[in-house]
Amino acid sequence: MIGDWLANGYLWIKALHVISVIAWMAGLFYLPRLYVHHTEKTEAGTEMDTVFQMMERKLLKLIMNPSMIASWLFGLLLVLTPGIVDWSAVWPYTKGLSILAMTWFHMWLAAHRHDFVKGEFKLSGRTYRMMNELPTVLMIVIVISVIVRF
Repeated sequence: MIGDWLANGYLWIKALHVISVIAWMAGLFYLPRLYVHHTEKTEAGTEMDTVFQMMERKLLKLIMNPSMIASWLFGLLLVLTPGIVDWSAVWPYTKGLSILAMTWFHMWLAAHRHDFVKGEFKLSGRTYRMMNELPTVLMIVIVISVIVRF
């Protein structure tokens, strides 16, 4: 019964999954860049610090968190759709591990937002720049996994 519902709604679920992933990725690319500038261009307690904190909070709470949850929800619905995932292939596992890493990165970013709120600039702009490459690498692995299906 649920399998029929998922099969009938497959294209809608897939479309909503892609939309939510795009929104999530946009945030994962942008928030570390905000952290670079926050770290390099401001000092704790200044007006600019407050502006950066507001931008970071809104990006995380209003865009990234809901889109991550939606990505997971629609992704799990796709996984549960009969005939979509070939569990004997490698690609579902590389995609799954990459999604877990992407989620870890999201949580890492959220934890560092709290550092800024406390007035602690623990990492350098260079570190945030380097970490900003992680979602790109993970995105490449996920897209190749899903499209090529090795």
